[in-house]
Amino acid sequence: MTDQDGLPTPARYYAMVVVLLGITMSVLDGTIVNLALPRIAHDLQASAAHSVWVVNAYQISTLALLLPLATLGDLVGYRRVYLSGLTLFTLASLGCALADSLPTLAAARAVQGLGSAGIMSVNPALVRLIYPRRLLGRGIAINSMVVAAAAVAGPSVAAGILSVASWPWLFAVNLPLGVIVVWLGFRALPRNVAAPADGVRLSWVDVLLNALMFSLVFLGVDALGAQSSASAALPAKAVGMTLLGVGIALGTIYLRRQLRQPVPILPVDLLRIPVFALSMCTSIAAFAAQTLAYIALPFLLLDGYGHTPVQAGLLITAWPLAIVVVAPLAGLLIGRYQDGLLGGFGLSFLSAGLALLAALSANPSNVDIVWRLALCGIGFGLFQSPNNHTIVTTAPLHRSGGASGMLATARLTGQTLGAAMMAIIFSFTNAHDGRGPNIALALAAILAGLAAAFSTLRLRHRAAGN
Repeated sequence: MTDQDGLPTPARYYAMVVVLLGITMSVLDGTIVNLALPRIAHDLQASAAHSVWVVNAYQISTLALLLPLATLGDLVGYRRVYLSGLTLFTLASLGCALADSLPTLAAARAVQGLGSAGIMSVNPALVRLIYPRRLLGRGIAINSMVVAAAAVAGPSVAAGILSVASWPWLFAVNLPLGVIVVWLGFRALPRNVAAPADGVRLSWVDVLLNALMFSLVFLGVDALGAQSSASAALPAKAVGMTLLGVGIALGTIYLRRQLRQPVPILPVDLLRIPVFALSMCTSIAAFAAQTLAYIALPFLLLDGYGHTPVQAGLLITAWPLAIVVVAPLAGLLIGRYQDGLLGGFGLSFLSAGLALLAALSANPSNVDIVWRLALCGIGFGLFQSPNNHTIVTTAPLHRSGGASGMLATARLTGQTLGAAMMAIIFSFTNAHDGRGPNIALALAAILAGLAAAFSTLRLRHRAAGN
């Protein structure tokens, strides 16, 4: 089986449907509950501050277990990890729909996040098995387009469901779809074609250190972002600093242990490859820029320019629509031009679009706003697929799981950093007069420019296998 190069048609199409539906459910559920948090807090008699744990429990669980499950995919098979994660995600969705208290809902969301980690951790590795090498760029482009669309579709999907049903249906809709996708997955998904290294096993100590490191750093950054105003209580700031410090200390111990492992959970072996490391830096900076913009834009359009929520939503749609249009084109360009060059051009467009948004006049026309947002979407769509292609294909075939886990980890890390930066900016500026959002967009433009520089530096190196 080691000489297998992708799946034949129509088996390729069936397998890709499973992969795309699973990742859509996983990414969508990261944001689908945001719009319903006030209603959830009211119905479950919880405070607004506590209701945020419906989101945080999912994000922390996913981030903490991405890399261990990616490594497990290298050892026992990506198909097995993916289907186990999808099954757990579906069962946890039932628990979320039936939850009658906030602690129960948060616990079910944490389990759902574990299932999501199983899906996300091996998603690109499965795409690498499904598509032959000559068409892999196209497969990664389709996958990237679906992830990007699902990441921004959460509020719109939630609004549609909540307009006809109560919030438990945000989770209940996963049940029939999850059952169908699991059934199809058992029939369609391919098995690993490369055997794992002999004698390699998953260390539960390292799994625990990985989970603690990511969880504590996430909680510390979140606490500092939420408590960063000058009037914030000193004990609250001290808690954030303590969590962050302990997370970094445990991370140092964890990193030293990983350096001695033949197949580490935190893939330091892959990070020694210059192209891979630069691609990770590119991804983190780009997703931090995107998150800053996505949070800032509603404040700018609603409060700064006086648009209605419907108007603002329609205007912002220009960004994801541009991604959907450009991502397939980017997939066709992969292999014809170097990934670093495509990513550098795309991120330069993104940086320019963000800078132009930050420099908008006090009363811009809708056309002025839309073409700038479309430029951002074009740039992001041109960057994402080539960057993901480099991350996935730079790794040896038997380490595809580790590369997949790092790809998802980079995205979530960038999004977390972007959200924390936004919280800090809003702590020192007014979010409702346009000044805070403009500062955030300017910072996002700088981050996108930094990502473009990282991407361009890859031109000095050749990725393995390219």
